[in-house]
Amino acid sequence: MAAQVQQSAVGSVRDAHESVRDREIGVEQEHLDRVYRRLEEKIHEAEFVMNDAVKRGQVGTPGALAERDAQVFRAGVHLNRLNNEFEDFLFGRIDLLLGKDGKKGPDGAYTAVEPAEGAVREDNTADIAETLHIGRIGVLDEDYAPLVIDWRAPAAAPFYRATPVDPGRVVRRRVIRSKGRRVLGVEDDLMRPELTAYLDGRELPAIGDGALMAALGQARSHTMRDIVSSIQAEQDLVIRAPAASVTYVEGGPGTGKTAVALHRAAYLLYQDRRRYAGGILIVSPTPLLVAYTEGVLPSLGEEGQVAIRAIGSLVDGVEATLYDSPAVARAKGSHRMLKVLRKAARGALELKDCPERLRVVAFGRRLELEAAELDRIRRNALGGTAPVNLLRPRARKLLLDALWAKSGAAGRHTDPELAAELRSSFDEDVSTEDSFLAFLESWWPELTPKGVLAAMADDRRLGRWARRVLNPGEVRKVARALKRDGYTVHDIAMLDELQAILGAPARPKKKRELDPLDLLTGLDELMPVREETQRERAERLAQERTEYAHVIVDEAQDLTPMQWRMVGRRGRHATWTVVGDPAQSSWSDPDEAAEAREEALGTRPRRRFQLTVNYRNPAEIAELAARVLALAMPGSEAPSAVRSTGVEPRFTVVGEVLGDTVRAEAERLLGLVDGTVGVVVAMHRREEARRWLAGLGDRVVALGSLEAKGLEYDATVVVSPAEIADESPAGLRVLYVALTRATQQLTLVAGERDEPDAAGVPDLLRD
Repeated sequence: MAAQVQQSAVGSVRDAHESVRDREIGVEQEHLDRVYRRLEEKIHEAEFVMNDAVKRGQVGTPGALAERDAQVFRAGVHLNRLNNEFEDFLFGRIDLLLGKDGKKGPDGAYTAVEPAEGAVREDNTADIAETLHIGRIGVLDEDYAPLVIDWRAPAAAPFYRATPVDPGRVVRRRVIRSKGRRVLGVEDDLMRPELTAYLDGRELPAIGDGALMAALGQARSHTMRDIVSSIQAEQDLVIRAPAASVTYVEGGPGTGKTAVALHRAAYLLYQDRRRYAGGILIVSPTPLLVAYTEGVLPSLGEEGQVAIRAIGSLVDGVEATLYDSPAVARAKGSHRMLKVLRKAARGALELKDCPERLRVVAFGRRLELEAAELDRIRRNALGGTAPVNLLRPRARKLLLDALWAKSGAAGRHTDPELAAELRSSFDEDVSTEDSFLAFLESWWPELTPKGVLAAMADDRRLGRWARRVLNPGEVRKVARALKRDGYTVHDIAMLDELQAILGAPARPKKKRELDPLDLLTGLDELMPVREETQRERAERLAQERTEYAHVIVDEAQDLTPMQWRMVGRRGRHATWTVVGDPAQSSWSDPDEAAEAREEALGTRPRRRFQLTVNYRNPAEIAELAARVLALAMPGSEAPSAVRSTGVEPRFTVVGEVLGDTVRAEAERLLGLVDGTVGVVVAMHRREEARRWLAGLGDRVVALGSLEAKGLEYDATVVVSPAEIADESPAGLRVLYVALTRATQQLTLVAGERDEPDAAGVPDLLRD
């Protein structure tokens, strides 16, 4: 009987809890419905503005057309943002005590951070004075009161920064989970658990077991989710840090560095859109990471002003599709290669059937310059500091000077004006002669970066240009690698360096086509050459852009010295955010790369942040990875894991066939997790691994060790840790990266080379 009473009491408590949860979900649903009604009103307003702007353009005056273009552009951007189908459009709420002052910010929320005196009564009770809902973009009602606060607004900062130790005005923080227009659930964190707070006369309830752990438990897909609803205090400090100068962000695996970088780009645009109209560049290490992250910014309410580019895609018109061996990568990426490229750029001038004699006719005489004289002129011309292609006018003038001296005409006139006129006539006659033009074209051809790089594929030629810079073995390997059809990430940096060394001669501007509306109004008759509109100019500059207002470098520890030079050219006048972890560096000489990085960043002041919490890996996986970190970088401290699953990493030994063992493990993990499974192998096994996994579906992916950087999977299979550790001088750091990709389960497959013990644990991972 007593047991029945107890069970009945437990059931009553559970029912009461469920009814409170349902009531709170209903409250948030009602607010979300109101927000969407207001969004529909704003969409109609934006459509009206666009239609009105088009009508203005029919007036036919230049002023009306310019106003039309500006209005259509602004209204179009606004309409596009409103029409975006955001997942979890409204994701947060904070309930606040009365503030110290009654000042309101531009978003309609009160600006006070600390509670007013007397906000908490002596009996430890208080009334909620203000409730703010946090979302992806700000929404005001018809009276300009905030329905939703943009997550980047100052008023939203307490949602991320409040803690029970330092709650400020926040009593309760709520994460709202929704899909489309339907609220699915709520999770609450109490910042002042000792306080009894009232909202509209009713005690403030707390629902759920904590928002952060709920977010961490979600299954992974092949694209990155934003973390806007679960940003933590140390991450928010980085995201909202002032953009002046250089902001360094360091943190181990799983600390959210990449997500923080993307959210920082969206925040900077929100905070100072005019300043960052020059664009923000985010540099990622691999195309896989670009594909993984490119959907985040639109979901945060930002797109169009941010370019996310892989390091192998920074040069327009070329794309890295190949990989270099570690030895070739070290030679190509080293700062030494700069000397080789400078010699190659000058040496390539002599490759194209270079003539050894110049003959012209001037003033009735035949004038000649022999090979020795031409060599001397070339050396003098190359003594300048301008890019090689831009030195051609200097070389042309030196040729004319030498021919003028041979003509003997310099002493014909003592009058300076007559002498200058004679010289001008001589230069015009000679420089327009077909023989002179043909000679100049062959003797000083216009060079291209691709052409010079192709010339370096010749062993003998490269040996001359790389004398005392690369050893003979490096010369042979680099030349052989350059013979392949395609480019690597290191080739892209070399092409960019060659572009800077060679320069591009100025091209005549193309005449712009007229706007069809101008033709309809007859305005083309009044304006023979139409000025480009503000929108057209913005689009053109975005396409031609090679420099940015802010540069964010993700996984910065992997950039080589040559790559730092390439990235540095795109941020000469920019502010910077540099995100990385030295313990995950795949470059063999971090000190050389650090020197190149400091050169690229210049003398700007530095600000540093450290992320210390691992939100990705459970403690069981993080502990195993820490053993490799101790070998890779003794003395380094791994980030602290915030959760434990109770599932230890699994060790297995290769059976008769490696591919069969790996496939079986991948199939097993697909049955255990709802999301993705990543199979990480040494770089030379990438294609082989894809064949092993053929037919298992889209949830499983095979990738090389260097491709795994920045990615995460529900479960990971790491194949032969010893192979990964031995494939380069940075192999242990690369293995550390591979071991820290899993959010739930990790399997290690050991081969003979791993020297596994009876339990299948590889030699590298034993205590």
